[in-house]
Amino acid sequence: MKDFFRLVKVEFSRIFSNNVLLAIFIGAPIFYGVLFGYVYQQGKVVNLPIVIVDQDNSPASDKIIDAFSDNEVLLVSDVRFTPGNILAEMPIKQYAAVITLPTHFEADIFQKRHPEIRVDLNMANIVNANTASKAIQSVLMTLNAGIEIEGLKKTGLHPTQATAAYESFKINFNKLYNSSGNYVTFMLPGILAAIMQQIIFLAMALVFSRDYEDDYFGTLIKESKLSLYHIALKSTPFFLMIPIMWTIVSLFIPYFQIEADVFNFPMLILVTLLTLASMFIGMLFSIAIPSQLKATELLMVISTPAFILSGFSWPTLAFPNAISNVAQFIPLTQFLSGFRKIAFYGGDISAIAPEIKILLIIILVSFIAMVLLLQLKINRYSKKLQENLNPELE
Repeated sequence: MKDFFRLVKVEFSRIFSNNVLLAIFIGAPIFYGVLFGYVYQQGKVVNLPIVIVDQDNSPASDKIIDAFSDNEVLLVSDVRFTPGNILAEMPIKQYAAVITLPTHFEADIFQKRHPEIRVDLNMANIVNANTASKAIQSVLMTLNAGIEIEGLKKTGLHPTQATAAYESFKINFNKLYNSSGNYVTFMLPGILAAIMQQIIFLAMALVFSRDYEDDYFGTLIKESKLSLYHIALKSTPFFLMIPIMWTIVSLFIPYFQIEADVFNFPMLILVTLLTLASMFIGMLFSIAIPSQLKATELLMVISTPAFILSGFSWPTLAFPNAISNVAQFIPLTQFLSGFRKIAFYGGDISAIAPEIKILLIIILVSFIAMVLLLQLKINRYSKKLQENLNPELE
């Protein structure tokens, strides 16, 4: 054990001598956590620019323009009487929508001709377009209802009767789990988990491949020829460092006032399994590929699309079956699925049993593959070393 701890100290010195590894492992979670937290801190999209083409220029159209101006999601950046060349303005102005009020709009309303308001949505940005669309519909539906009710009043109906005649039924939306629709609550936890998986991948990709490149691998083989010994040696510093990084990352949740229950035992289990799965996959690549650059490049192939494939921002039900099946064996997919069940739905260990099962399979398969492959490499290296020392045996 004395020799083991001596070698662990050497591992720490090798880790801290690698500026790139330190920048990735320590700097990335903190930098990106702060960056993305402040990007999404506002929580919702506001002041989306719209242009209103008022071809009627009447009190009714003025009322509609005022209603749009009062909506916090929309910003009436221009009101004009003719369309002009809006398409030419789009690259600079990037209006979220163009709303056209037709000529004779007010007169057609009074004469029950049902005039049509045209809304042209800018679909280049789906989030902006959907947000603008909901806000525009809300404004116009409210005004439409008000106009209809006022018309009924003029026929002699009591205001209560007019309202009841227009509304066949009421709708009451009760928002559960992130009731405010806050975007930082929705996005930041998933992004932080994706960052942690990626930095663990990249950090572990260097542990053995670096030893191959500077021939420190040969030095370690002289200490022990058991693959489990080497895996324990390489893992120990990260078993001590990764919990510290998870602690730092978890503090972004209360700092940005995210409504998610993350400080509990089921979440600890989930975080532990994600960590082990990511570590073992990273180490497996590091063992298999004797080049730091190639090992990290190949792991990036897995980690880069991991967030999209996880189903966190786009449902896996919409994926082709082949892609969905592959995505199930990326650790982040199972973690984020379990994360929602625990953090937002208040689930317990039994709720995340399917995710735990797949994460354990990933851990077991990658660990067995890692042990066998490393033992094979140790045996080959030892044989080669023996042959060099005893050339007559060749």
